[in-house]
Amino acid sequence: MTRKIALIGAGAMGGAIGARLLATGTPLMVFDLDPEKRAVLVAQGATEATSASAAVAGAQAVILSLNSAKIVRAAVFGAGGVAEGATPGALIIDMSSIDPESTKALAQEAAARGLRWVDSPLSGGIPKVTSGALTLMQGGTASDVAEAQQILANVASHQTRMGDAGAGQTTKLINQVLCGLTFMAVAEATALAEAAGVDATMIPQALKGGRADSALLQEYMPRFAARDYRRTGRIDNMVKDLNAAADLARLTHTPMPLTALCAEIHRMLTSAGLGGEDQAALMEFFKGPRKDLSS
Repeated sequence: MTRKIALIGAGAMGGAIGARLLATGTPLMVFDLDPEKRAVLVAQGATEATSASAAVAGAQAVILSLNSAKIVRAAVFGAGGVAEGATPGALIIDMSSIDPESTKALAQEAAARGLRWVDSPLSGGIPKVTSGALTLMQGGTASDVAEAQQILANVASHQTRMGDAGAGQTTKLINQVLCGLTFMAVAEATALAEAAGVDATMIPQALKGGRADSALLQEYMPRFAARDYRRTGRIDNMVKDLNAAADLARLTHTPMPLTALCAEIHRMLTSAGLGGEDQAALMEFFKGPRKDLSS
């Protein structure tokens, strides 16, 4: 069965999700506050809507790709929002990265209005969605998640139900803790290699298959070494996620000293004007005179 899908939010990630759905034959209605972002997907075959409520009229499912819990709430329950135009029983799939407690509250409010909710944050970024290889971690009822997984099958190669509403977002925070710390470790190791006179671009191959190997090592050490800051993510988005992880740590009385330091370094870079840059710009933290080992 071909479902009519509505996409709310056509920024960098939402636009990539929309493009992949269109390329794989999914009929798509799109709404974003920015007409230029809507136009990009319309040029690829999407139907444009001028409000969220108009976009979701008659849709069996609604995909959200937005930047914060506040924006998600406004897009769904605000004036002209999803709840005003959605068909009773419609499935809302929130692919935004927001905090678990907000997600639980949003899911409860949606249920009170006869709508279903699955939180389905992602890992892999734009390169993975372009090839249909995202990793998705999901929260919601088993039947709702199964339906969401069918809808998202062309954008993801790995989808896992983690539990009820909010469990997907909790898992995404754990993912971000691991990613944030690994980014920092790889950047720091790159700086050490450069200072010691070792070609950092050779290290991923040298360590391939060993215990220190990882997808981030293979992708990012060459980028760190080249100071390749082409954006596939944003430092300020990592700050948002690490702040949410800190909130969850306080709620659960979990000590996270390494994550706190990682978040502080990301905040330093953001305050220095690098918040909109890719994680590769972490190398700016290690700027300074290089020791000349030849003397």
